[in-house]
Amino acid sequence: MVRQLGELEKLVMDRVWSWDHPVAVREVLEDLQRDRVLAYTTVMTVMDNLHRKGVLTRQKDGRAYMYRPAQTREQHTAAFMSEVLAGSADREVTLLHFLEQIPPEEAARLRQALAGHAPDGSAQ
Repeated sequence: MVRQLGELEKLVMDRVWSWDHPVAVREVLEDLQRDRVLAYTTVMTVMDNLHRKGVLTRQKDGRAYMYRPAQTREQHTAAFMSEVLAGSADREVTLLHFLEQIPPEEAARLRQALAGHAPDGSAQ
């Protein structure tokens, strides 16, 4: 199950997704501390929670863990959107309401993306 991320979880994941290498808690903490004061244990707890939720993977490196995203930001967002949609009583109506809310240029990009995929989800 993919859950919506909390405020601090989003901040941590924004950092982790922006880097192309495994990260330690200390690296994330130092980056976050440019904008706010946080304790090491707070960031460590958030990253441990994200690992338990399956959002981050980790591997032991000496005494510390090195963390990586389990999915790209886009994959995570798509999985969350799919879960939200699955919770709807009427998926078609929910999708139509969603389409009414997005800007026309995003709707055009969505049409273009759909045109490039076969009904089975594979690229044409």
